[in-house]
Amino acid sequence: MLIEKKIKQYLVFSGDKIIDAMKRINGNQSRIVFVVKENGILIGSISDGDVRRWITENSEFDLDNSVDSIMNTSPITHSGVHDYTKISKKFSHKVDIVPLLDAAGRFIGIARKGVEGLHIGEHIIKNDSPSFIIAEIGNNHQGDKKLAKKLVDLALEAGADCVKFQMRDLDSLYRNTGTDSDACLDLGSEYTLDLLKKFQLSRDDLFEVFEYSRNKGILPLCTPWDLASFNALETFDMPAYKVASADFTNYELLEKIAKTGKPMICSTGMCREWEIKKSVHFLQKVGAQFAVMHCNSTYPTPFKDVNLNYIKRLKEISKSIVGYSGHERGYSVPIAAIAMGAKIIEKHLTVDRSLEGTDHKVSLLPEEFASMVTSIREIEMALGEGGERDITQGEMINRENLAKSLVITQALRKGEKITQDLIAIKSPGQGIQPNRIDELIGKTAVRDFVSGDYFYESDIDEKPAKKSKYHFSRPCGIPTRFHDFQNIIKDVDLDFVEFHLSYRDLEIDPSEFLETTQDLGYAVHCPELFAGDHLLDLSNADMAYRKHSIEALQRVTDLTRNLNRYFPQTKCPVIVVNAGGWSQKAFLPVEDRARLYEITAESLAQVDLTHVQIAIQTMPPFPWHFGGQSHHNLFVDPDEICHFCTQTKQKICLDVSHSMMACNYYHWDLEAFLKKVLPHTVHLHVVDAKGVDGEGVQIGKGDVDFKMLKNALDTYAPGIQFIPEIWQGHKNNGEGFWLALNFLENVGL
Repeated sequence: MLIEKKIKQYLVFSGDKIIDAMKRINGNQSRIVFVVKENGILIGSISDGDVRRWITENSEFDLDNSVDSIMNTSPITHSGVHDYTKISKKFSHKVDIVPLLDAAGRFIGIARKGVEGLHIGEHIIKNDSPSFIIAEIGNNHQGDKKLAKKLVDLALEAGADCVKFQMRDLDSLYRNTGTDSDACLDLGSEYTLDLLKKFQLSRDDLFEVFEYSRNKGILPLCTPWDLASFNALETFDMPAYKVASADFTNYELLEKIAKTGKPMICSTGMCREWEIKKSVHFLQKVGAQFAVMHCNSTYPTPFKDVNLNYIKRLKEISKSIVGYSGHERGYSVPIAAIAMGAKIIEKHLTVDRSLEGTDHKVSLLPEEFASMVTSIREIEMALGEGGERDITQGEMINRENLAKSLVITQALRKGEKITQDLIAIKSPGQGIQPNRIDELIGKTAVRDFVSGDYFYESDIDEKPAKKSKYHFSRPCGIPTRFHDFQNIIKDVDLDFVEFHLSYRDLEIDPSEFLETTQDLGYAVHCPELFAGDHLLDLSNADMAYRKHSIEALQRVTDLTRNLNRYFPQTKCPVIVVNAGGWSQKAFLPVEDRARLYEITAESLAQVDLTHVQIAIQTMPPFPWHFGGQSHHNLFVDPDEICHFCTQTKQKICLDVSHSMMACNYYHWDLEAFLKKVLPHTVHLHVVDAKGVDGEGVQIGKGDVDFKMLKNALDTYAPGIQFIPEIWQGHKNNGEGFWLALNFLENVGL
């Protein structure tokens, strides 16, 4: 159970319109809102089910009607927010949100059943979310407000999500009112009190540092060590609290925090398991939103005492999000904790480990903290989602190059039987895998074979053959190479073809493959890779490298113009170009990208583009180059694309797969993306995508909503030509392309 006191998103007023309630329901994603009078008195509730019933029961309905006309006037409620046992009894399989009322019946909060995750500020910490990384500053500021702010800056630069401090009211915290000269103190307590008296920041200074953190864009949290400090922090409206290991058995403090409805992160150091279980039970009973941190409160913790395996047990005990708060040297253990299931990591940060105080010795320096954050993010990506194993895009490429295929050893005519003696296993892996041989033996050939032909999926389970004519509302083409052009266009009526050039194609005479004038149009896809491992990059800061790219693009434009004699229907052929702008290890800072766009425009201005139309391809965040995966910086963001096109009058080729992956990675809405970039689009690559780097997926097998795509294209880019750019779609006489076109024809593209 979770108690929430921020109720604005669940609230509508008597007299509001039904449409207003529906918008609020959509916004809070909880399927319900509550109706109150102007004085806050609760008078009813409206669920999405209430709205649906009202619509279906009324042939004529008006969304401008008052919410009072459809609300449930007898919702299940509870008076008060602290009787957690009684509140929990109000839940059922039908009721998972209970409005909480004060003694006068005013709506003051809600209780939610079984809420997943921890909501802290703008962060939602769940089992499938990135981990929440806390830079524990504590008192490592040495009582210096300037150093505290510097540590905030360093934590932000290192990639931390949060900076955490500590607040103590020594007079109320210690039984001797914090007197470090007390003769009764043992040496440890005397040393601790001495440090605290020297290195604490005042309340006002701490609040100033908190505000500084917020303004810098990093979340500040604080550990209250006593009720006086907690009460002070409440005046600052701290969004959540960190509970120190020393207070995990302090029910008075735990309950005070729970009553605020704010989340808390609780360390479990110095606690026996029965104490952990008892505290967890207490937190559950009072409806706290909490996470627990595995922790060993030794400074520094010997590696033998860390016991990371306890994280799994702690998760079972707490039934909550778990984390790890580390006091060992180095940062290998927090990285391992991520692999063990920790979703919150806390490590101390310092500028100098030789400074006075125990925390400095177990703290990370800024560059170490940054390395830890980088490693954690890498491990998070490497952990994946589990489940059934599939082939990654990179593996698929290598499987084509390195694996084995089933091939036929002699000619075979359509209708004859495929027998075992006709099948051999050969490289590369461009046909079906050897483990499918039993499915192939005994099949009737659905096509004519020549010796050495690959067997394909369609030889086992016949796929729809290509049609002689497709019907679309826009020009339709397919990708091809010079050498297979005649074969792939045979027996099909297309509007155009897109020649995908390799750098070797620039050396050949097209007349070897194009003997006569063709009765269709054409476009060209510029090679990405040129001789000498040169990847085209029109934005490269190296003048020599960029000059090489410009010259390479010029050769492509010259060849494109020369092809016009074979394809006279096309007066201004499109050249699809991957303009460059990638980096190997990480994305470039946003502020660096503007200059790269300028360089790209300068490079294009040096190319003779007479009678050709450059279409710069929209790019994915993680493109596959021949040296592996990279990070792409340019022509990914829709606003940047629009700005570039507006400033330069250049056009783009919208690659749906690339842009779907960008939307998946950056959590953009594809429909909104399309609305921005389609007005600048002159050519389309229509293809599906999965996740953030699964490109070229067969249409209908990935994440793209093709009905939405069709509507967007009709609205913002009517008549723009397209090809289905399916990865390896050319195999088996273009089988992948014909499957895609059949799908798109049914969609109505």
